[in-house]
Amino acid sequence: MTTDVVELLQQLIRNACVNDGTPESGHEHRSVATLQDFFGVAGEVFEPVPGRQSLIYRIEGSDSAAPSLALVPHLDVVPVQEEGWSQDPFGAEIVDGFVYGRGAVDMLNVTAAMAVAARPYIRKELEPRGDLVFVGAADEEAGGVHGAHALVDRRWDLVGAEYLLTEVAYPPLSHVDQPTVPVAVGEKGAFWSILKASGTPGHGSAPYRSDNALQKIVEALHGIFEAPFPVGISPEWIRFVEALSLDGDLKEALTDPDRVDEAIDMLAVTDPLFARYVHAVTHMTVSPNMLRSGVKANVIADAATANIDVRALPDMDRDYVDSYLRKSMGTARDEIDITPVSDWGATISPTDNLLWEAIADGVAEMEGHRNLLPTLMNVGTDARFFRKKGTIAHGVGLFDDRMTFSEMLALFHGHDERVSVVSVERTTALYGRVLERFLTPS
Repeated sequence: MTTDVVELLQQLIRNACVNDGTPESGHEHRSVATLQDFFGVAGEVFEPVPGRQSLIYRIEGSDSAAPSLALVPHLDVVPVQEEGWSQDPFGAEIVDGFVYGRGAVDMLNVTAAMAVAARPYIRKELEPRGDLVFVGAADEEAGGVHGAHALVDRRWDLVGAEYLLTEVAYPPLSHVDQPTVPVAVGEKGAFWSILKASGTPGHGSAPYRSDNALQKIVEALHGIFEAPFPVGISPEWIRFVEALSLDGDLKEALTDPDRVDEAIDMLAVTDPLFARYVHAVTHMTVSPNMLRSGVKANVIADAATANIDVRALPDMDRDYVDSYLRKSMGTARDEIDITPVSDWGATISPTDNLLWEAIADGVAEMEGHRNLLPTLMNVGTDARFFRKKGTIAHGVGLFDDRMTFSEMLALFHGHDERVSVVSVERTTALYGRVLERFLTPS
């Protein structure tokens, strides 16, 4: 027999709110309807583009001076390549104790768990001390333009809060001596960019000394692929490494800007997925992922574009990013225009706060310890919009031991995305305890 949270997760997966980045995709209205039915309360719907709905509930607290808390999971998921899956990516079938489906860990497991935890408050069965906000947000997978970003800009009166609980919910770490729960405290900046080159059209049968836009883009990308990434060692990373049970010299190398690449290569021998994460949170990364040019095979390209995903560490802004890109492109730099698509610097929240303590209390009750580890995210989340307004934001979950930290990282936007039933239920129980400690009148 499945529980409410598992059934809700399955329905959210089956709603197939696939966001391919276009305004007409997403269809989050499907999951808005699912949540409205689950809560039995209409809530407020925010719909800046037809079908791109976010669902908001704001429950007023009994004490206007008490701190407010927002739960902000998202409803959309990324596209899939079905041939890479062993199960129907939108079937939400349970196989060997795992729920399979796109969004199972990013982040519909958390969406379902937060909904179950918030339902008694939304139904007025429990009264919070401070305001409680629940936002089922649209468009997170395309930068939040039609979701959290717009809500924070236009409806802060509805969604604003001093504290925020959202993604990422991480499984336990493998490289530790004692049970430790990773808690997301910050994320890298997103500086997505488009490189553009122009050329002169002509017949493809006579390319000698032609002005080919594709050649310019390819030369620029070659330089970017070959250039070393800038290193950044943050205080949060140093604290993370201190908790790892690794050889002393390896631990020292992981926090040394001159040796961290050597250390990552050593990690990759035994745990390549963890090594990929370590590289991401200690470097500014540049990943060219899309290339377009020309109109026909026998016409010299008069225009070419490349979309690149740039993730920057704290203190790396747009000027820093553009300077790095131009230097990396070498002699092709003068032929390339850089168009910003996203400009969000890294955001990090402190750990000496009420929400952190509420999470620690919940973990202590369920796990018998208070070992929380501040963890940086290499991905972007809706938390960045709230942090820019001064909100303290964390992400946490409780998983069983059937999936490691490294294994889960590979499932984000990957094939056979899945989460164990036990992990969803444990995360739901943790959220219930966190809300109780944060919101219940004393």
